Amino acid sequence: MLGVLMRGAPNIILIGPMGSGKTAVGRSLARHLGKPFYDSDTEIVRRTGVDIPYIFEKEGESGFREREREALEALVALSGIVLATGGGAILLPGNRHLIAERGCVVYLETSVEQQAERVQQGRSRPLLSNVDPASRLKELMEVRDPLYRSIADITVRTDGRRVKAVAEDIERTIR
Repeated sequence: MLGVLMRGAPNIILIGPMGSGKTAVGRSLARHLGKPFYDSDTEIVRRTGVDIPYIFEKEGESGFREREREALEALVALSGIVLATGGGAILLPGNRHLIAERGCVVYLETSVEQQAERVQQGRSRPLLSNVDPASRLKELMEVRDPLYRSIADITVRTDGRRVKAVAEDIERTIR
């Protein structure tokens, strides 16, 4: 982590599974730090004019991942931002490289149980359609957790915690 901070990483990039709080924590952190906030999923929707479930329906996951890669390339080229990524943004090696090189990477670690509780209240999640959400979330975490850890400079547990407390922990660690 100190190496990233010492070389002046221009951005704070939040990674982690769906339901970990990346968007909410990112907004709070950006507000505290006086930095612009961006969400890669929101950027994809802005660029395409359609929601993410529609992209998955028409182009499949591979089409969505290509759009995600393009959005990430544009967003990490900015400087001095807080960026919340999609849960699967770390799947492509090129994305992991971009994220790791262009920011201080914060992994919001969350249990599968907490994810399941949070995502049932949220927006439509294409990867959870027509499956048992808890089983699918467990499968995703088995693949993704090592990838999150491989590029994280900081790991912060979010289970049972308020957004503001998580954002304050990140801010204290970065400063």
